[in-house]
Amino acid sequence: MGTFVISKRFDDRYKFVFTSRKGKTIFTSPSLELKMECEESIEAIKTNIEKYTYVKAKAANGKYFFKMMLEETVIATSRKYTTPLLLEKGIDEIIRTAVKSDVLDFTLNEFVFPD
Repeated sequence: MGTFVISKRFDDRYKFVFTSRKGKTIFTSPSLELKMECEESIEAIKTNIEKYTYVKAKAANGKYFFKMMLEETVIATSRKYTTPLLLEKGIDEIIRTAVKSDVLDFTLNEFVFPD
């Protein structure tokens, strides 16, 4: 199962990534001003995954990537893949696991461990 991870960028803005069950980043969101925007975007993805489209492209270095879009808005950009098949597997993992994925918040300054 994939995981959404919210973190803070160096410029004090926020982002979230979606990682595979093996911990590899599948996509990264654009920079967002508020952590709440990350949480809202993640919830929208989880509840409406069928509404998103995946625009596939090839980078100048020959690697493949996609942009996850809702209408005309780019929600996230994928990592670079070496083959079209691996790109398709990344998209498939989002569709299959995003709905039931956990959300981790790495913006907290301290971690609380259970007794």
